[in-house]
Amino acid sequence: MPIVTSSRPPEGQPSIGWLEGLSHSPSPFFNLRPPNTLVDLVVIHGISLPKGQFGSPHIRDLFLGRLNTEEPGLEDLAGLEVSAHFVIDRRGLVEQFVSINDRAWHAGLSAFRGRENCNDFSIGIELEGADEVPYEPAQYESLAALLGTLRQHLPTLTDLAGHSDISPGRKSDPGPAFDWGELAKRIGREGLCFKLP
Repeated sequence: MPIVTSSRPPEGQPSIGWLEGLSHSPSPFFNLRPPNTLVDLVVIHGISLPKGQFGSPHIRDLFLGRLNTEEPGLEDLAGLEVSAHFVIDRRGLVEQFVSINDRAWHAGLSAFRGRENCNDFSIGIELEGADEVPYEPAQYESLAALLGTLRQHLPTLTDLAGHSDISPGRKSDPGPAFDWGELAKRIGREGLCFKLP
């Protein structure tokens, strides 16, 4: 997954910080990182809309600002403006919503190793899943490959954390069903070294 290098995209073209070979769905919910920010954290999330249901277009629609919140199970999301850099669905397909050079709105109120506002210095990756439902092997495979590509282009990335690690008591994802040991094995096979929670 090489990085495409051009400026903010003309219609239909990727720009700096957008990975080749992925589906690109630019979210309106992002902004610039603070100047001179060291991006060294990847935050792993779990998401399903409605909760526990997989395979709908609702995650994409949420991140693109077009979610129909009148549907059952989605009412609490009205007016919510959130995004992540990447989503990995149950089949392991990766879709990018925000340039890795920009600040996605995925972490909310958060802190990691004494630094607040994790959106400033992190990459957010959402896995389609639920706290108590095992994630798919294809998702771990795609996640490990994505981490390898990200490390090539952001060599400052050193740490992985779950949303629950940076927002304890407020968030529970990716949940107990996420197998950190499995991820460690797979990133080890990629020749990567990250600090895990």
